[in-house]
Amino acid sequence: MYKNNSFEPFSLCCGSRLLRCERPAIMGILNVTPDSFYDGNRYLSEKEIVERAQTITSEGADIIDIGVVSTRPGATLLAPDVEAEKLSKVVALVRRELPDAYISVDTCYSLPAKAAVDAGADIINDISGGAFDTAMFDTVAQLRTPYVLMHNPKGTPQNPAGVGESDISPVASMAKSLSDLRNQLYDRGVRDVIIDPGFGFSKSIDDNYTIMTQLGELRSLFPNNPILVALSRKSMIYRLLNTTADDALAGTVALHTIALLSGAQILRAHDVKETRQTSDIVLKYLSSKQ
Repeated sequence: MYKNNSFEPFSLCCGSRLLRCERPAIMGILNVTPDSFYDGNRYLSEKEIVERAQTITSEGADIIDIGVVSTRPGATLLAPDVEAEKLSKVVALVRRELPDAYISVDTCYSLPAKAAVDAGADIINDISGGAFDTAMFDTVAQLRTPYVLMHNPKGTPQNPAGVGESDISPVASMAKSLSDLRNQLYDRGVRDVIIDPGFGFSKSIDDNYTIMTQLGELRSLFPNNPILVALSRKSMIYRLLNTTADDALAGTVALHTIALLSGAQILRAHDVKETRQTSDIVLKYLSSKQ
C-alpha cells in the first residue's frame, strides 16, 4: 500500500477553469461506439448521449470521458478526420447540455484532439502515449490542455503485441519510459501531465496484477503527477474469474479499492455511482487512520 496512507489532492488547469480535486476524481466513461467491449456503455443517439452524460455527473463523476473509437484488442480505428468530425460533434453536444462539465476525450490522434478541444473538451486522454501520432505532443502544447500519458510499450488495438506474454518491464523501467515522455511534454510547456500505467495494454493478466502491487511505488516516483487507473470491467478481472465484462463489477470495486489504497487519484469507470461509493468509503478509512 502507499506509504503516505492518505489521499493527495491535486488540481488541473483546464483553460480558464481550475479543476481542484480534494477527493479521488471519477472519470465517467461515455462510449459512442457500437463495438465497446462492455455492452452496458454504448450510447449512439443524441438523446442517449445526453442522458448518459447527465447520469455520469449526477452519480458523482468529476470528468466525462468521451470516446468514439473502441480501443479494445482487435478493434478497428477510424481515420483521424472521420474521428475528428464524430468526436467534435459529441463534445459540442455534451458541452451545450452540460456547460459546466469537465470533458476529456479518448483519442490517440492530434486532429481529433484539436477538433474536440475546439468544440469544448478540456483534457486529452491518449492510450498511445504519443506513439500513434508524432504531432500529438506539439498539439497538446499548443492547446494547453491537461494530458493523460498512458504506458503502452508496444502494439495497437489491431495488433496488441505482448498481450498474454510475460515481457512487461518492471515498474522502474515503466517509470523511466513514462518519465522520459513526460519530460518531452514538459519541454514543450505542458504542465498538467496525468500518469496512467496502462492496465490491459500489452500486458498479461499476471503483468497487470504485478503492476497493482507496485502502484504505490509508481505514485512515489511521480509525486507531482496525478495517477489515473483504468481498470473498469477489464479482462484482467473477468478472465481471472472466468466470467464476462457484464459480471465484473465486484472485481472492479475490489481493484479500485486496492488502487486507492495504493495512491491512485483518478479512477476511470463505467459504473460511476458504485465507484464514487467505493471512493468515499476508502477516503473515510484513510482519514480515520490519521
